[in-house]
Amino acid sequence: MQHQRIIAPLLPVAITLIAGIIVGRYLHVEAWITLTTMVFMIVASLFFFRFPKIQSLLICLITAIIGFHLIQHPLPNIPVVQRAGKRMIEYRERLLQQYQQEISPEAYEVVAAMTLGDKSALSQQTKETFNATGASHILAISGLHLGIIYMMVSLLIWGRRWRLVTQVLTLVLLWAFAFLVGLSPSVVRAAIMLTVYGLLSLGYRQKMSINVLAFTAIIMLIVHPHALFEVGFQMSYLAVLSILLFYPLFFHLISDKWLMEHRFVRWVWGMCIVSFTAQLGVAPLIAFYFHRFSTYFLLSNFIVIPCAYLILLGGFLLLLTSWSFVATILSAVVSFMTVSLSFIASLPYATIEGLYPTPLQVVLTYLLIFLSIYLVFRSIYTNFVVKYE
Repeated sequence: MQHQRIIAPLLPVAITLIAGIIVGRYLHVEAWITLTTMVFMIVASLFFFRFPKIQSLLICLITAIIGFHLIQHPLPNIPVVQRAGKRMIEYRERLLQQYQQEISPEAYEVVAAMTLGDKSALSQQTKETFNATGASHILAISGLHLGIIYMMVSLLIWGRRWRLVTQVLTLVLLWAFAFLVGLSPSVVRAAIMLTVYGLLSLGYRQKMSINVLAFTAIIMLIVHPHALFEVGFQMSYLAVLSILLFYPLFFHLISDKWLMEHRFVRWVWGMCIVSFTAQLGVAPLIAFYFHRFSTYFLLSNFIVIPCAYLILLGGFLLLLTSWSFVATILSAVVSFMTVSLSFIASLPYATIEGLYPTPLQVVLTYLLIFLSIYLVFRSIYTNFVVKYE
């Protein structure tokens, strides 16, 4: 098992920005007071350049004041971005009409949600089936969907001689898709992370880290501080944070050498760990907001994630070509997925209902989860890894 130190200098900045936004939502102060205090602290931090710890503390306080100010006085919307977003939404309506003409109504509701982010056609029964099985995340465009699109586009246009050009083109297409589906918090978060990932890949540096996640949170909250109080923002970031924290720990419980020799087992094990760690991050929030917990979420993800690849690929291929056999395959995949999830939802104890935790209980649950996992893996590392190195 690998023992890696988490280095995230931007994490304290993100945390203090969040703290400032939360305080600023409930405590109103005149703008001139916050701006004067901010200027004073910026000047003070310059005088403490010989004392890095004091300067770092002042920077965090400045960040908190910025969050405090922005929640009460948000940045104005950028007209160019608004116009671009409006045009892309209009274009999405034409693509949805194309879907309606070429695939069945049963397949349309799922395909429209998963490929173009339009959930207006989803029936209550379909929503309940996906919610009960812990697969509702597949219906909302998120990091999984953008990751698949990034991978598909990269495979199509990747060129070693022109890596910078192809990477920029890939990211432009990715952001065009983000505008197309409405720039929800989870989409923007994933698009920013993939942009950083793509740019860092040019220099062969670490591409995904807590530092990158903190950077995306800072950018998003500066532009749209009220996003902090949206369910999608909270669940998106906690899921990714949980994956980044715990995936390496759980994944390396099995020997890397053995996993490399058994590629299919490695793929299955990796999918299990991603699903499990993401669920660790969002389970308390799901209980708080939706008052339920899905017990078969691992089984559901083994079905919906491969289907997501096929639906995204088939959906975009259908929009480009209008081939009838692609529509037939799409309908079959959607039918298989919904029937499978309906069966899982009918199993005994598929969901635990009636969960009503208080905000304090949610916070304590997160602390208990994170502390327990840290102590367990610290014990494993100390008693087994270090002992036999």
